[in-house]
Amino acid sequence: MAGHHASTAAAAAHRRAATGPAPSPTGPASDVHPVLRRAGAPPAALDLLAQARAGLDEAEVLETANERYATAHLAALRTAAAVLAARGRPEPTPKRRARIRSAWEVLPEIAPELAEWSALFAAGAGRRARAEAGIRDAASARDADDLLRDVAMFLRLVERMLVLQPVLPRPRQEERLKQRQDRRQEDAERGVPDAG
Repeated sequence: MAGHHASTAAAAAHRRAATGPAPSPTGPASDVHPVLRRAGAPPAALDLLAQARAGLDEAEVLETANERYATAHLAALRTAAAVLAARGRPEPTPKRRARIRSAWEVLPEIAPELAEWSALFAAGAGRRARAEAGIRDAASARDADDLLRDVAMFLRLVERMLVLQPVLPRPRQEERLKQRQDRRQEDAERGVPDAG
């Protein structure tokens, strides 16, 4: 019996070590250290990242510079689409919704930290179109190699940003704080004393 108790205690200790300390019973959830999880992005974003990774792998082994360039650029576009799927917000007005905009145009609004990447890949969109159209020498071997390197870096950056993002209960806490402040404001206007 003592052996069974010891093994149960050891299993419980192992579970605690694997999951980290329990949240403080007296403090808010924010006092728990951030945990890197693979569930940081919605399934659609994860799927787009997987497609981008596969596209990049394919681009590396393609024969012609045009094919490598076009396929790598498509991988960059799928990576941008993953960010939009994870962070995107619907356009505020029907007029703006009706206007078709490229991912490179929308990306800096959704993720300002990716604005330079967006400009870089937007500048290559014309070359990609020519390469896909089969226009001879639309992209040189150097163009294709440079783009492959840039897309690989962009993809790794976005994967870290979306997939391995620290998961913290921040937005809900801020929302609750704002609601509490609004209630206090309403109470003060009605002359109700502040309960703290």
